[in-house]
Order: sequence, then structure tokens, then C-alpha cells
Amino acid sequence: MLGMFESKNKKLVKKWKKDHENLVIIGQKVIAEYVKNNESEARRQLKKFVDLSMDHLTSEDIEFYKMLNDSEKKDPRTEELIEEFQRTFKDTKTTLMKFLAKYVRPETPLDDEFFDTFQKIMEILAKRIKFEEDNLYFRLSLS
Repeated sequence: MLGMFESKNKKLVKKWKKDHENLVIIGQKVIAEYVKNNESEARRQLKKFVDLSMDHLTSEDIEFYKMLNDSEKKDPRTEELIEEFQRTFKDTKTTLMKFLAKYVRPETPLDDEFFDTFQKIMEILAKRIKFEEDNLYFRLSLS
């Protein structure tokens, strides 16, 4: 019952945190299946990772755009955090999307380069998730 009265921002933060949790779990499954030499399952998990990543990033982009353009509800500190988030994540997001687009194609082998890069991506994402949740998401959950 209490959840019905939560602000839209609190609901978004809960959803986005759950997305983060699931991205980490699915990313670990990709790595585990690759290590077991189970390419078909690694690819299946990678597809889930791609789908969730795209949904999550699109949702953030849309909601942040709305927040930045809602003149009635603008909060300078939140606006600053959103702009910082967008500025600092732009290159990482582009690199991630190119990597995922390359390796989601069935003709592209999941080779050592894939494995090494995917592990690095997971490390970067872990840091990024912590930054988002400790800063921007924390601020949004207060409104």
C-alpha cells in the first residue's frame, strides 16, 4: 500500500537499481558460461544483457530529458547531477553499445578479446553503478 504513494522518482530509482542488480547478475552469467566453454548459453545471456542494457539506458535518457525540461519541477542540484551523468557517461555508453552490437551478432565469435573486454566492461559498470546510485539516484530518491 505504501508503494502507491511513492513519488515517481522513487519508483524510477527502485526500478533502475533493480536493473543494475540484474545487469550484474546477467553479466556474471555471461562470464561463467564463457569460462565453461558454453558459447550458446553465453550468447543467450549476452542477448539478455543487451536487451536489459538498452531498456535501462533508454528509460534513463527519456526520464532525464523530461526532468531537465520540466520547468516547474527543476531543482538546480538535480539538474547539475543529471548533466554531469550525461556528460561523463556519453563516451562509455557509446563504447558499450558498439561492443555489444559487435558481439551480439551470431557470426562474431566469442573469443579471448570478447572475454577480456567484457570483464573490463563489467568492472567499469560496477564503478559507474556505484557512482549513479550514490549520487544521482540518491538525490532523485529524496524528491
